[in-house]
Amino acid sequence: MLDAAVRLFVAGGFRQVTLDDIVAEARVTKRTIYSYFGDRTDIFLAAVERRRNRTLGQPIQGGSLEDLASTIVSALHSDEAIGLHRLMVTEAHSFPDLAEGFYRDGPQAYIEALSARLPEHDLDLARSLFTLLLGESHRQRLLSLRSAPTHEEAATQARTALRHLGISDGNDAAN
Repeated sequence: MLDAAVRLFVAGGFRQVTLDDIVAEARVTKRTIYSYFGDRTDIFLAAVERRRNRTLGQPIQGGSLEDLASTIVSALHSDEAIGLHRLMVTEAHSFPDLAEGFYRDGPQAYIEALSARLPEHDLDLARSLFTLLLGESHRQRLLSLRSAPTHEEAATQARTALRHLGISDGNDAAN
C-alpha cells in the first residue's frame, strides 16, 4: 500500500492523489487503508517513517558514526527519498501540518540519530553534519542533475563531511 501511495504521490503530487487513487493502485479497499493508516496525510507520513526505519533500523556495519553517516547519504539520495522531498517542498505551503510531520519524522529524526553517536550528544554539531551529508549533491539530485550515489560515493561524502567538521575517526570528535 505504501509503495503504491509513494508512486502516486511522487508522480502526481499530494493534492492531486485521492484515497480512491491509492485504493485502486494498491488493489485494496478503503477500509483496509483506514485500518492500517487513516487519511492521505497519515499514509504520506507512514512512507516517511518507513524510509527512516529502513535507514536507521538496519544494522549499521561497524556501528560507527561514519557508517551511519554513509547510510544516511545513501538513503536520502535515493530515488524514493528524493521524490518525497520534492513533493514536500511543493506541498509544504498548502499543507503545513504535513510539512511539520515530514520534518519531525525525517530530517529531525536523522539529526537526533547522528547526535546520539556524537560525544556529549552535540545537537548543533549533528545539524551541521546532516547539512553536509545532504549538501550540494542533494540539491543536484533534487534538480535531476545527478544520479544517486554509489555505496563508495556515499561513504566518501560521509568521510568528507566528518573531516570538514573535525571528527577524526567516525567515533570521536577531534579537539
